[in-house]
Amino acid sequence: MSPSALILARYYLRATFRSKFAILFTAIQPILFLVLFGPLFDRSGVGSWGALVPGLLIQLALMSAGLAGFGIVLDQRFGVLERLRVTPASRTSLLLGRVLKDSVVLLVQAVLVITLGYAFGLRAPAGGVLLGLALIVMLAVGLASFSYAVALTIDQELFPPLMSTALVPLMLLSGALLPMSLAPAWLDVLSRLTPFRYVVEALRSLFTGSYTSAEVGWGVLVSVLFLLVGVLLGTRLFQRENA
Repeated sequence: MSPSALILARYYLRATFRSKFAILFTAIQPILFLVLFGPLFDRSGVGSWGALVPGLLIQLALMSAGLAGFGIVLDQRFGVLERLRVTPASRTSLLLGRVLKDSVVLLVQAVLVITLGYAFGLRAPAGGVLLGLALIVMLAVGLASFSYAVALTIDQELFPPLMSTALVPLMLLSGALLPMSLAPAWLDVLSRLTPFRYVVEALRSLFTGSYTSAEVGWGVLVSVLFLLVGVLLGTRLFQRENA
């Protein structure tokens, strides 16, 4: 990664961490699910903390990275992006600096959710948790890159409702909140068409210590492909729109 991208990431991180409430606010929905829905989930017999917490991490990644493009909408509106365009930093560095910032913030939020999960009864091996965090970050990098590109190519007012409308069904179909083994056959088939289901299942396997399962293999493959496609597509669109 170029020095310009690292400098920009540090700039954005400083601005983000000045408002600790903003970081907590983004993670508040998974935390509420953990506190209010988790005990019911555990007692119902359909799952455990080892199934719920990985799902909440996917929910956090989808909503945080998927809506990351809203930040560039605000920068456009207030002229920040125009000022950055005249700096020596390349267009790719402008994108990667933002994506790196988003990844660090997501990592902090994910650690917070996992820590609360342990307090409520989660029992997961440290190796599985670390590998799970790596999958989450790869997924988030690809999704955030794509989100920034979309934000630059459509009308500013359309971005929030468009991404929210797309992300909610994808999150539900991933089985993040309830295992898709409980779903009817048609919904299970539809769920398998979404890439996020495979990452959810991989995380759940890792949190049980099953490092060599087929679910982990599929989850790693999907995360790597999503990262590569997201960054390549995001970089190309970002460069074109900022030419």
